Amino acid sequence: MGCCSSAESKRDWKPLEERSCTDIPWLIIFTLFCVGMACICGFAIATGGATRLISGYDSYGNTCGHNNTKIEGVPLSGKDMKDKKYVFFLEPCNLDFINRKIKSIALCVSKCPATELKTHTELKQFALNNGSELCSYDITPTRYPSHSERFTKCPKLPVPASNAVPVFHRCIPMDVSCYAEFVQAFITFVSDNTVLRRVIAGVMASKEIIMGLCVLALVLSLIMMVVIRYISKILVWILTILVIIGSLGGTGVLWWLYADHRKALENNATSVFGKEVASDNVKALLVYAVGATIFTVILLLVMFFMRKRVALTISLFHVAGKVFIHLPLLVLQPFWTFLCLILFWVYWIAVLLFLGTTGTPVKNNSTGVVEYEMQGPLQYMVWYHAAGLIWVSEFILAFQQMTIAGAVVTYYFTRNKSQMPSTPILSSMARTIRYHLGTLAKGSFIITLVKIPRLILTYIHSQLKGKENACARCMLKACVCCLWCLEKCLAYLNQNAYTATAINSTSFCTSARDAFVILVENALRVAAINTVGDFVLFLGKVLIVSCTAFAGVLALNYQREYTVWVLPLFIVCLFAFLVAHCFLSVFENVVDVLFLCFAVDTKYNDGSPGHEYYMDKTLMEYVENSKRMSRYQPGDGDGREMKSMKSGGTVA
Repeated sequence: MGCCSSAESKRDWKPLEERSCTDIPWLIIFTLFCVGMACICGFAIATGGATRLISGYDSYGNTCGHNNTKIEGVPLSGKDMKDKKYVFFLEPCNLDFINRKIKSIALCVSKCPATELKTHTELKQFALNNGSELCSYDITPTRYPSHSERFTKCPKLPVPASNAVPVFHRCIPMDVSCYAEFVQAFITFVSDNTVLRRVIAGVMASKEIIMGLCVLALVLSLIMMVVIRYISKILVWILTILVIIGSLGGTGVLWWLYADHRKALENNATSVFGKEVASDNVKALLVYAVGATIFTVILLLVMFFMRKRVALTISLFHVAGKVFIHLPLLVLQPFWTFLCLILFWVYWIAVLLFLGTTGTPVKNNSTGVVEYEMQGPLQYMVWYHAAGLIWVSEFILAFQQMTIAGAVVTYYFTRNKSQMPSTPILSSMARTIRYHLGTLAKGSFIITLVKIPRLILTYIHSQLKGKENACARCMLKACVCCLWCLEKCLAYLNQNAYTATAINSTSFCTSARDAFVILVENALRVAAINTVGDFVLFLGKVLIVSCTAFAGVLALNYQREYTVWVLPLFIVCLFAFLVAHCFLSVFENVVDVLFLCFAVDTKYNDGSPGHEYYMDKTLMEYVENSKRMSRYQPGDGDGREMKSMKSGGTVA
């Protein structure tokens, strides 16, 4: 299991020749860990946490709708509440926003009040007619109007009407005016903050435009995937030209709009409220224009220095396009992964809520209210459950990477494409489930080991902000940044390790070592192609975001009188980037897998009989063209790289 062993350092790569189970001990560990998470869920259900969460419980530890046992020291506990299935709060609007709970006595009742009750006599009549007692259990309904403690043990008058259908067996008032304190505080905050008020008003006024632009971002991402699939040969040049034109054009339009809006503001062509909005728009446009100018200058400089490298990605993108032609369902992998993550997160949150109502009943001596708290070693179950959130989530993401890697490896190392499995993606999933779940468990655990300390340090940094000295703040920030960089490096190495496992069916440590060695031996080749490939995909994301933002600027320009652009445009651009990243990340994974396959192919094959290349003819043409170019540019980095390709040696 050691990662540093060199016993198999000279082992040859044998793509798809044999298959065996990998990292079985780690699969057992991960299975036991998941069983532990299931036991936590079972414990929460068995101890009544799930029942109390769903059915609700009163302030004396009685679960509504159930027959309860006596709690020592709580006289009103241990009551039979089978006929009282709903939770009623004496002061439903006495909210504690800091602790996120209702500061009120809760009772189990058989029926929520459907109409407003204004007097204690009406409370008495409601209890007698419906059998639903809204005052404390130790007061009989006939004594509601005259009892000396009716103002503390009965609900605060008037009692608002509740929803016809209780929410999770809780009586929720229909009249939102009972939350007047909260609403008033919020309105006061918004009215005092005029900028925030105008921003919110701008979002509400532009909601149709925002929805339309989000749909446009989705359509542009789909078009980009079609372009990648069918016209990959000219994709690089299309993206390069369009991004240059789009960046220059977008920057010019922003400066023109800034000048136009500033001129209109100086001419006082708007009303008083419109003048405030116009002033905000001028400031926002100035920020956007300056930012776009800086971004355009940096982008043009980077593209100038990488102009010789851009052509190197055309052949590889063409092969990646063929992969999507043969494996079109790869595009759907993020959707399945996202669905699995959502289902797991819903389960995780539900269990966390169960744990919140699990434990030993503890009476608060000052209020007399019973709360359930986990004590002793049981309280560490929450930390165990939190670690499971990260590990299982990383495992699901790793499963997607392994599935994509297995399908692409099968495509690359199958000489006769007609002999590929009829369902290569499903076959890759089946191989992963049958042989390599242990490898995924180990790889995702390594990421978890780095991510948990980073999250803890990030939380500490946020909690101590403004309290610690500058030295401590810098040290915490440096640790967080170092852990973030380590996490990204390990994530990239893990992805290549999964590819190596898909090729050779080796354990995680062996695959990670082999992948690292092959990448180091081809450092310039991989760096050149990988950097340019990721850069081109980044340009694709920039193009989608730029087109969406440009359309947003034109659309919002018609609402300049009453719309502040800052938040609507930010929402649209963020959504456009997330959608583009979701689609293009799959293509990026495919390209990374092809890089490693290409490096392995050129190391162990030279085109001679018995050692024929697996690579596509397009890549063969690229190799030959690069060799010819190296004769005329002996000092160029690509020339030295291609000279080493013939011998399969290391590029210095």
